[in-house]
Amino acid sequence: MKIAVMAPANRVEEHSLDALPAIAADYGVELVIDPQCWASGGGHTWAGPDQLRADTFLKYANDPSVHAVWFARGGYGSNRLFPLIFPHLEDAAKRKAYVGYSDMGFMLGALYAHKIGKPIHGPMPADVTRNDNGASVRRTLGWLVHGDKSGLEPGIIGSGRPAAAFNLSILDAMIGTPWLPDLTDHDLLVEEVSEHLYRVDRMMFHVANATQLSGIASLRVGSITLPPADGQADFGHNPDQIAWDWSKIMKVPYEGRALIGHDSNNHVVPFGQVISRG
Repeated sequence: MKIAVMAPANRVEEHSLDALPAIAADYGVELVIDPQCWASGGGHTWAGPDQLRADTFLKYANDPSVHAVWFARGGYGSNRLFPLIFPHLEDAAKRKAYVGYSDMGFMLGALYAHKIGKPIHGPMPADVTRNDNGASVRRTLGWLVHGDKSGLEPGIIGSGRPAAAFNLSILDAMIGTPWLPDLTDHDLLVEEVSEHLYRVDRMMFHVANATQLSGIASLRVGSITLPPADGQADFGHNPDQIAWDWSKIMKVPYEGRALIGHDSNNHVVPFGQVISRG
C-alpha cells in the first residue's frame, strides 16, 4: 500500500515525522512524505500558499498509485482550498482514503458531501510525537492496511448505523454551506479543543437547530479540553450536560462519551461505514 502525507493546513516542524517511516514499514506501507509539509509562506502558519497546498493535494488525490492521502496535521486553512481542488478531482480521487481530524474535518466533510473517496477521522502523522509509543498513528495504519478494528472508536462497532466525527468548531462553520454532508441516520461524534464551555454550548445550539442536521440518529461527545485559566466564571454545565440539553432539542438520544479528540485517545471513525462486531 502506498500512502502519501501532505499538509492542507499548517506546516509541521522539520524532523518531527522522522519516526513515522519505520512505523509505516511495520505495516508494509510505502510512505511518501511530501516536502510541502515543511513549506512556509502564504500567511498564518500554513504549509505554503493556498495554491501550493492545493496542487500538492491534487497530485496525490489524482494519482492512481496512491491508496490513501494522510493529512500531516491540522491547524487552519484547508477550507480555503475547496475552489482550487474540487473542480479538478479525477476518477482516481474517488477510489482512495483520506485521513485526518481537527481542521481536516473541512476536507473530510466536503469529500463525503461530494461522494469522493473514503473519508476517515483518525490520528495524523504529527501525532507520532505523542508520548504513546506510536499507538495513535498505529491505529490509523492498522485500519488502512489490515482493517484492524482495535483502533476504531469502540461505540461505532456493532451500532448498526454509519457514523461521522468532527471537531465542533469545524462542524459549526460548515453548517449552512453546501460542503456539509448529509448525515441523516448517522451517529454524530463531536470533540473540541481549547474552548470555553460557554462557546461549546453556543456551538451546540447551532448544531441542534441546524435543519441540515435534523436527521441524525444520535449524538456523542469526545474529549472537550478547556483553554488555560483566565478568570472565566464556571459555566455551570459540564460537556455531558451541554450535549444532553441540546440533544433534547434535536430529539435524538445522547449516547455518552466517545474516544475521539485532540489527545492520545483519539480513535478512528470511518465516515459512513456500518461496522459489524465480527
